[in-house]
Amino acid sequence: MFKSNNLAARIFERQILSPAPGTSVHYARQLYENLVPADTIYDVNSPDHNFRKFTDDGQYLISFSRNYQDLIVYRPTWLSYSCKEEFCDLHDDLPLKARRFESFFTQLHCTPLAATNEVICKDFFLYVESKQFGLFATSTAQGSDAPLTEGAVHGVPSIERITFHLVRLEDGSVLDEKILYNDFVNLAHSMGVFLYDDLLAILSLRYQTIHILQVRDSGNLVHVRAIGAFCREDDELFLNSHAQCLALNRSRQDVPSRKVPGESNLHYHPNSSCVGSFLGGIKQRLLSFIFHKIWNEEKDHIMRVQCLKKKFYFHFQDYVDLIMWRVQFLDRHHLLIKLGSVDGGVSRNADHHPAFFAVYNMETTEIIAFYQNSAEDLYYLFQNFCDHFHTSSRDSLHTRFISSHSNNINAQKQLQIIESRATNFSQFVKKMVSTLPFNCQSFSPSPYFDQTLFRFDEKLISPADRPRQSTEHPIKFISRRQPNLLKFKIKPGPEAGGTDGRQKRISSFLFHPILPLALSIQQTYLQPAVVNIHFRK
Repeated sequence: MFKSNNLAARIFERQILSPAPGTSVHYARQLYENLVPADTIYDVNSPDHNFRKFTDDGQYLISFSRNYQDLIVYRPTWLSYSCKEEFCDLHDDLPLKARRFESFFTQLHCTPLAATNEVICKDFFLYVESKQFGLFATSTAQGSDAPLTEGAVHGVPSIERITFHLVRLEDGSVLDEKILYNDFVNLAHSMGVFLYDDLLAILSLRYQTIHILQVRDSGNLVHVRAIGAFCREDDELFLNSHAQCLALNRSRQDVPSRKVPGESNLHYHPNSSCVGSFLGGIKQRLLSFIFHKIWNEEKDHIMRVQCLKKKFYFHFQDYVDLIMWRVQFLDRHHLLIKLGSVDGGVSRNADHHPAFFAVYNMETTEIIAFYQNSAEDLYYLFQNFCDHFHTSSRDSLHTRFISSHSNNINAQKQLQIIESRATNFSQFVKKMVSTLPFNCQSFSPSPYFDQTLFRFDEKLISPADRPRQSTEHPIKFISRRQPNLLKFKIKPGPEAGGTDGRQKRISSFLFHPILPLALSIQQTYLQPAVVNIHFRK
């Protein structure tokens, strides 16, 4: 049925018509076709801050000071102003007082976060929506010449101090902190940390340990478990008691003291991924799963032995050398772990490195699935159940409408076109699954990125939380329902365009998840950022 482009008619239509069962929210979101941020205030006089993002519930705008020492939080408000002129409604331009940053945002607080020699990680921020807490990270400078301590992976750099801060965004109170010393966590775009409901997973690349924390209502970060060298809470106690029994038996038999592999310093290095000659607990689970999987592929004993020689023992050292790159929650009990070589773990672009994916059950401490990054089974899961990799909360209403090829027919058609053009299917699969695990809270839930409502050029703008190469031409958002109808345009940078076309300009876009409001920030080397506000007048 044709839907009017008049906002009042759409509201009246929504009142008298009942949507099909289970589609009420999708039906309500169609109203955004008439509520678009089509007006722009160019080069607004804004504070000299690094604007990070809106929270998923739209309550806060997160920003950092230029020296990355302070956290500044704003409350988005709506534009309001008065006009004394007789026919002020006839003027298209806003009054000068209304064309300010403060007309749209109210500063709540400015909170110092970084300690001495530390800076705030500009790409790291996670939001605990149910409690309105924010998780931030500060760290000292990265060092490449750190001494190799027991349990540390050779080739992984070290950061002297990494601090995670839990902040109540309403008033800026720092509720708790978690500090890691001489460790390395990939903080860029929150790649090394994942939040699911109130559970937090922090992956230590240097010591190959997954720290599981719980965010309590009181604002405390409570340690739940550490997965790496040990999988169960009493593994370390068992190994220590076993080592003590061996030492006691030797002393009784007057046997000259000698080291038992894996015996020394067990108690003092619980985060070690390999203690002595023993492999870490999670590596043991992985090798056991691979062995049993190959064992069960063949029923004939001779063929079974041949398969083990070819697929397991021949690649045994390759499996042993794997390290954990990334981790994410699939639900409260299962983790998706990405593994690969040491070089790929610290590289900015790991697409050309071999990679594997494992699904780990935290309750049973078992690996229940293992895939190479070229496996068609993994691509099938990625293609049909992509939403399961996006989830960061069971209760968040805003993140349920992020368009993907498993919930949107237009995104699915785009994937099919890309797949049909691929000359090598195995390389295509590797490219598609290279984005797994998705960075936590890295996609905007804004309705203007809903591919059921709007069509846009994903090379220029997308819901992913990444800056893009700036363009002189405005970015067009076209109606899906009426393919030739331009709904609105967004142009980053000055209204007249850049003066020097040779300079490289980077643009980032912050869309409010509910309101017809967006910020575009264009940054040019050695020049102040240009902030534009896009809104509905």
